[in-house]
Amino acid sequence: MAESLPARDGTAARALDLESTASLLNRVRGGDLEARERLAVRYLVVLRRWARGRLPVRARSLLDTDDLVQNTLLSALDHVGTFAPRREGAFLAYLRRILVNQIRDEIRRAARRQGHGDLADEMPDAGPSPLELAIGKEASAAYEAALAALTDEEQEAVMLRLEMGFSHQQVAEALGKPSADAARMFVARALMRLAEVMDGR
Repeated sequence: MAESLPARDGTAARALDLESTASLLNRVRGGDLEARERLAVRYLVVLRRWARGRLPVRARSLLDTDDLVQNTLLSALDHVGTFAPRREGAFLAYLRRILVNQIRDEIRRAARRQGHGDLADEMPDAGPSPLELAIGKEASAAYEAALAALTDEEQEAVMLRLEMGFSHQQVAEALGKPSADAARMFVARALMRLAEVMDGR
């Protein structure tokens, strides 16, 4: 990989949270390399945690999960001019979509390689993702389809709370809600809507 992202400790990452994502994105658009690094640091850990276990062993070749996460961040930051942030949580949702697409691409590439006998079928998977552990593989596919049917803000609320493990206060900050209670109510409504869509399917 031509470029790698810096590693920072939790204290440094927390200090960087004082500046809004929208502000950092504007600085990146202006060519500010420090802002680019700050965004990378801010989202690297949370994307790694989310991606852990989502790329099956059979789909790993020269790329591993950390590589996919770094590629996701670099790709997003390279194309930041095409992204218009609506809320703090929107950029994380944007990164998640890029990462999901990269994981799907790797799985498709692995399936093509398996036809040529490059990968051993007996290699065990790293295991299901945390979401799949909670709801199962079939339900996970139904969840993804239903999630796509929600509004952008509902998707962000569900993703931040359910997948990323954000507290209600963090969800409130990311979505611009006035309080943790307001975020809790919004997340609950989004989850009810998600369940209705899944039931309808």
